[in-house]
Amino acid sequence: MSERGDEFLSRLDLTEYEEQALAELLLLGRSTAPELAEATGIPKARIYGVLDELAEAGYVTVIPGRPKEYRPHDPEEIVDRAVRNRRDEYERFADEVEETREAFVERYAPVRDRDVDELGPAEDLFHVVDVGEPSERETRRLFREAEAEAYVLTKSLGYIDAVRPALREAVDRGVDVKVLMLAPEHLSEENAERQAAIREELAADFPSVTVRISERVLPWRGTFVDPDTDYEAGHGLFMVEQEDVPNHRRQAAVTENPSFVAGLWQYFDLLWRHESRPAAEA
Repeated sequence: MSERGDEFLSRLDLTEYEEQALAELLLLGRSTAPELAEATGIPKARIYGVLDELAEAGYVTVIPGRPKEYRPHDPEEIVDRAVRNRRDEYERFADEVEETREAFVERYAPVRDRDVDELGPAEDLFHVVDVGEPSERETRRLFREAEAEAYVLTKSLGYIDAVRPALREAVDRGVDVKVLMLAPEHLSEENAERQAAIREELAADFPSVTVRISERVLPWRGTFVDPDTDYEAGHGLFMVEQEDVPNHRRQAAVTENPSFVAGLWQYFDLLWRHESRPAAEA
């Protein structure tokens, strides 16, 4: 029965860190974030984000205080909430499909019987992946495939642990990596602290990586490599800001369209040269 209990957690669509944190909280009853990080081995720079996601999903309660504490819901409540989350997710999907059904049928029904050769060549601008492990996997791929340059636009690079080996490979190959982070004054106190810890980590472990701080609030985040102003190369991944949507329900766009990647780079370059400051001034 104990093994089956552990199997339940693996069905909740949690990240590895989220699953570890929830399992430990269920054993401890309640804990602060630093105590939980020490008990689980989850990096302190990640633990607050992990707990925020668990609270957003309805599995954990935040207890105000200094420091604040986190308490898991009753196991029966967690089971019920997991079912509701999946049902709500399906119902949202069904509603979105119904909203676009008529337009979709009207758009494609007239050509459904045409020969495919009549349609001519087409190139997808991008395809989407879920935010989390799928988007982190794509980011690792970008770092590993980068030949000369890699650019990262991010709030704090909070997913650094998931991409560290690939980033190391890129840096060791001589890839020029530039990271543009959101100014701490635009972040919550906890996220600002996480960002500061990650900036220190980058300075210590990846001194060749250049980090600057964006004065402007970022409308999108992502990673792209080897942009080409002649529109002949470039790969990237990006996601637009959706503050009211939790990360586990977001999607990221993956593109190999050289023109699109060049556009991403031009926006990044403008921010880098005109609306950012060195990380040391953060």
